[in-house]
Formats: sequence, C-alpha cells, structure tokens
Amino acid sequence: MPKNSKPVQLDEVPEPQRDLLSNQDSFKKTALIRHDTRDLEGGGGVSECEDGDEEEEEEEEEEERPAWNSKLQYILAQVGFSVGLGNVWRFPYLCQKNGGGDTKGRGPRDQRPSLQTPEARPPEARPPDTRGPSSGHQRPMLQTPEACHQRPVLRTPEACHQRPVLQTPSLQTPEARAYLVPYLILLVTIGIPLFFLELAVGQRIRRGSIGVWNYISPRLGGIGFASCLVCFFVALYYNVIISWSLFYFSQSFQQPLPWHECPLIKSQNSTFVEPECEKSSATTFYWYREALDISDSISDGSQLNWRMSLCLLAAWTMVCLAMIKGIQSSGKVMYFSSLFPYVVLICFLVRALLLKGSMDGIRHMFTPKLEIMLEAKVWREAATQVFFALGLGFGGVIAFSSYNKRDNNCHFDAVMVSFINFFTSVLATLVVFAVLGFKANIMNAKCVTMNTKKMVALLGTRISRDLIPHHINLSQLSSEDYQQMTEVIRGVTEEDFPGLGLDACSIEEELNKAVQGTGLAFIAFTEAMTHFPASPFWSVMFFLMLINLGLGSMFGTIEGILTPLMDTFKVRKELLTVGCCLLAFLMGLLFVQRSGNYFVAMFDDYSATLPLMMVVILENIAVAWVYGVDKFFEDLKDMLGFAPPRFYYYMWKFVTPILLLVLLASSLIQLCMTPPSYNAWSQDLATERTVVFPPWGVAMCISLVVTAILPVPVVFALRYFHLISDGAGSSSAVSYKKGRVIKEASPGGDEDDASLIRHGKSPSEAPSPLPGHGNIYRQQGGMGGAQDPVAMAPNGRYGIGYLMADMPDMPESDL
Repeated sequence: MPKNSKPVQLDEVPEPQRDLLSNQDSFKKTALIRHDTRDLEGGGGVSECEDGDEEEEEEEEEEERPAWNSKLQYILAQVGFSVGLGNVWRFPYLCQKNGGGDTKGRGPRDQRPSLQTPEARPPEARPPDTRGPSSGHQRPMLQTPEACHQRPVLRTPEACHQRPVLQTPSLQTPEARAYLVPYLILLVTIGIPLFFLELAVGQRIRRGSIGVWNYISPRLGGIGFASCLVCFFVALYYNVIISWSLFYFSQSFQQPLPWHECPLIKSQNSTFVEPECEKSSATTFYWYREALDISDSISDGSQLNWRMSLCLLAAWTMVCLAMIKGIQSSGKVMYFSSLFPYVVLICFLVRALLLKGSMDGIRHMFTPKLEIMLEAKVWREAATQVFFALGLGFGGVIAFSSYNKRDNNCHFDAVMVSFINFFTSVLATLVVFAVLGFKANIMNAKCVTMNTKKMVALLGTRISRDLIPHHINLSQLSSEDYQQMTEVIRGVTEEDFPGLGLDACSIEEELNKAVQGTGLAFIAFTEAMTHFPASPFWSVMFFLMLINLGLGSMFGTIEGILTPLMDTFKVRKELLTVGCCLLAFLMGLLFVQRSGNYFVAMFDDYSATLPLMMVVILENIAVAWVYGVDKFFEDLKDMLGFAPPRFYYYMWKFVTPILLLVLLASSLIQLCMTPPSYNAWSQDLATERTVVFPPWGVAMCISLVVTAILPVPVVFALRYFHLISDGAGSSSAVSYKKGRVIKEASPGGDEDDASLIRHGKSPSEAPSPLPGHGNIYRQQGGMGGAQDPVAMAPNGRYGIGYLMADMPDMPESDL
C-alpha cells in the first residue's frame, strides 16, 4: 500500500459506489495508470511479491518528479514570486495617491500601471502654457491655482503640481488608511480565495497551468496557454527592469555618486552646467540621458544602448543559471533572493528613522481621512494591486504548488503568503515615506534659503523692515520662523504678495508629489540617497535589493512557462530553459534601444492587465461553475483532511467572480476612454509630454491584448467542433505519472474496471472525476466514438485524457 494512502470507510462513500468499493482489491492496479494491463482473476489481486515490486516502483517514481527540499524553501519561493518590485514602488504610490490630497485635475493617465515616472502626468494636470527653457523662473508663485511651484535650486519637472492657493496642508494630507482598508477587504474577498484556488489545483493535479486546465475542462484548456503567453510577455520587459537595476548597481561604487550633481560642460571661454540637467535635476538627467539615452519619440530608436544590452544579457544569464535545474537550483537561490530584501528594508527603515524629517513622512502616511473610501477609483486601484501583487493568473503559483506533496496544507500557505505580501508592502511603504520625509525636509530647507535671500533683497523696497519679527534672525532662519514671517507679510500685503516671486515652501507639498515606478526607484529615491551619509553603500544595498526582488518574481514567471511546456511536450528542462532565455534575450533587445523605455510602458500597459483579468475570471468560472464548487470542496476535503471554511464556497461561486467582472468592466471603460498614448521625454524642454501612439503603435497595443487571450477561444472552438480531441480515446493521448510522461494504454477489446462506472452510471450521476474522489473518466480504445454520451464526464465534457502525476499515492480504493 503506498505510503500516502488513507483508508476509506464505506460509510463515508456515496451509496452508488459502495458495491464497487467492497471489491477494492480487484481494482488496485488497472490500465488507467499502467502500460501493461493485467488480467485480474475473480477478484484476485496480485501476489505479495508482485505487490512489493510495484510499491518499490511507485516509490522510485515518486522520486522522479521534482519536489521541494523543505516547506521553508517552498514558502520562500511563493513569497519571492508574489513580493516583487510593485510592493516597493507601486503600493506606496497608491497609499499616497488614493489616501487623499489634491487629486483634482488628474486624468486617467495617473492610473497607469507601475512604470510611470514622476513627470508622467496628463496635460490637464499641468499648467496650460508649455514651459520654455526659462519660463519656469519667471512665473509668480501664489498668483493662480495653476501656478507652477518650481524650486530654483532643484528645478525638477515633477515639481509642477496644481494646488489650490488657499488650502491648508491639513486639507491636502494623503492618508494611507483610506487605501489600506479597501485593500484589506479586497485581499480577503479576491486575493486569498483565488490564491488558494490556484494553490489547490496545482497541488492536487500536480501539473503546470496547461495540464491543470486541460484536466478540469478540456474546452477551457486555452487558459493555460494564455497564462504562458502572458508570462512570456511580462518576462520580456520585467528582466529589462532588472538590467536597469544592474546598471545602477554597477555605478554605485563611486564617491560621490555619478548622479549627485549635474555635469559641467567646458568650452574654451567658459564652463557651464548641462542645459538639460539644469532644467530638470541631476537624478532625472542621469536616468534619461546617461542611463537610457532616451529618444524623443517611440519611432526614433534604431540604435541599441550597448551598456543596457550587456546588463540585459547578464540578467538573462542569471535567470538561466538559476532555473536550468528546475526547483533544485532555483530553490536554493530563493534563500538569498527572498530574504535579502527584508534585511535591506529593515536596515533602510532603521537608518531613515534616524534622519531628520523621517517622522514627517510617516505621519503624512497615517493621517486619518476615511471619507476618501467612498471614491470608486480607490477600490478599483486597490483591487488591481491585490490582483497583481499575488501573481494570480501567471501560472507561477500553480507551477510551484505542483511540486508539493498531496497532503500539504495549501490553505494555510495561501493565507500566510498573502499576509506576508501585505505586511511587506506596508514595510516598504514605511521605508519610502520615511526616506521621502527626509528628502522633503532637505528640499524645504533649500527653498527657505532661496526665499530668504529674495526677501533680504526686497527689504526696504517692497517689504517693510517693520514686518520682520524682532526675534527672527534672517542669517539663520528655521522653517518655523520662515512660516511665521511669511504669514505676517502675507497678511499685511495680501494683494502684492504673489508679485514677490517667492516659492511656496512646504513639507506637505513635497510629500504630496505622487511618484511611482521608475520615477520612485531611479529618480526620487536615488536623489534622497545622495544626501545619506555613506551614500554609495546605501545605493549598493538599494539596487541589490531591487535585483533580488526582481529575480524572485522572474523565477516564478519563468517557472510558469517552463513547467507547463515540459509537462505537455516532454522537453528536457535544460534545453527548454536555455532556449527560452536565449529567445527572450533576443526579443528583449527591443527594450534596450533608445526608445526602449516606451516599449516597456506599452507592454506593461497592454500585454498583461486585461489578459490576466480574463484568465483569472475563466479560472474561477472553470472551477466553480464548469467543474462544480461542491465537487471541488469534496476534493479539497480528501486532499487536506479537513473541509475548508464555507466562506470560500460563496467567494468562489458568487462574490469573487462578480467583483472580477466589475473590475474588468471598469478597466475596459477606462481603456476606451484613454487613447493609447505614452509619455515621451523632450530633450529641449527637459520634461515629459503625453504623445499618442502612431498607427503602428496602436496596432501593436491591440495585438498584444488579442494575442495574449487568443488561445482561449481558439482551443474552445477546436474542441467544441471536434477538430481536435479532448485528449481521450486516442493512443497518442498522454498521461502524467510522477512527473514522467507516458503513453496511455489503449487495449483494443479489454475493458478495465472504469468501464463498470461508465456503463453503470449516467454522466449526471457520476462522481467527481478528480483523482482521490470517485472515479476517473477515460474513454478506452474501441469503446465507441467521441459522441458516446456514456463516455462523458459529469460536467458534460468528454473523458479527460490526462492522469494525475502521482496516482499511485492515492488510496487503494480510489480508481
């Protein structure tokens, strides 16, 4: 008897099966799981010698399928896959953006996915006049609500925000709780149920995404192929982000850091600052000009950036070496790639808390303003973040889970990994706000210094000396004294105050600047680190953390491609890994040309969002409505040893699919209302501007969405019209046993014991076809055509042509 077998009591089995189970010895070994069918005489079993040989063979085959070395390794793999770059640069941005503050005038482009730079802002959120090279210096500060609050010292494009003049900082304070509450609610109603569902089907059927959905419903088998395509599209540009981090990592071993200040241009007669850098900032210039050498449009990018090409090659080499042996190699890497980011985040948090102004940032994060929860956009963006944070629909969760033991408590894993992901996001948000609070104080101090110089120059002319309080020393002016002095001056010269040309110095204004994606990692955060003591050390740690976060997600993404293909097409792991990485590198050269950043934004916007939503909706429908949530619950009870909470029944069947459909509809509406466009960097203006894609770019955006989801209707149509078989009744159909692909036996005239079930029950009366619960429906050769109604599974689909990878581990009474 296999070591994982569980005795089955007859009183626990439905009445129609008791007669069959009473003769369970005669059903031990059938043609369902063996090449050579044996004639079992009169209820006789096999001899003890034969039974012992079979048990040894089963144990040997148990070792053939890769398995995790330990539970910790598996948990770290799932955590590494789910915790990625979005936790560091997307979640804090959403806490800031959706928690309150000034959101008027922001268009749909503010809701783009995670690769939006701080300058990426819709035209209606910018001043109506295009800024010239020097116009930003001449604009009065407090004249109109559309005034551009631009610092003379750090003239960054992101410093231009629309702020109503008379609002106080308390009315503009973002608030994280207004976002965290919807996020937690949607995590419980969407995230955890779907994460549990993917873990359960992967662990139960022990195959990749293609095999899992072919098993559950052959006509929905295209779900697995769609998941693989989305994984490939995402892997193409996600590894480019890792290559960017590798480049910055390699440049961090310098003092001072190369993006510390603007470069100087020396001529014969003078030395002056690089104009593009002077109009923006040192870190912005270094990102766009030195790192990316970006073009002005997506159409102008034929030249490759050779430094980024080498970094991309290094990134794909690391992924290939880590994945070439499957989970045996990648699992060991997980110990470092999954744990190291937490070490860095904790170090950054401790260091940031010791810096001046860090508490201003954290206080800014947790200022209560719960009425913002009534806005629909908060819920939509929280649902989108939950959806992508856990890696749902990619196939990586299913692939990792397929290497688990059958009796692993995947419900506990789903809850634990989901909340680890959530608390990691909160930890990263604390670090980001603490560092940005420190940066905001530095920027505010520079602003106060510049305004003080202007006020000293205006004393006696436009500003009376009597307006300066006696206790204020203009040579050493603190932020509090400056605020008190400007309030006195504004109160006396209210009409003339905007004409003084003073910048609005406010820590809250600095913290209100919504920064996400590459803008946070490669511009805002790098700028803050230049003010750290020992800045090169912190820069090395930060970008090494980004590399590890990216690699952890890449391992799961690539596993979501390799595992289904290996299970389906019997390809060697090493050859498939090298071929996949080489192909991805060659295609990834598109993203390291001068216009590559625009293609990264295109793929991020259109290749994953809608296709993944459709994939996950179909996954939910396939399990809850096609296969049946009641039968799925019985399978879970048999696998886990206990029945999951009834909460999941209502989530899978009603709540989660409805919420997903609403999310899909809102995303489609938003997509239709927003023409396909991208944010192009203007070298002359040193800022980004929104540009509509050219016709070929629009066609490419549409093709990305259509290509990713196309396998679903194609496979459905082919199987609906019987152009391809559902995987049964063919000698070429494959079965999976212990990770080894074998040909399915098709004895011409012999009927195995499963035929008793086929002829004895109608499809509607038959039990669940999943292993471990009832029977497996398999149409044998010579047992009638594909239209034979008695050969159909309970859901009306034809017999499934796949067998569980570890059928011998099932109880002896199971068929």
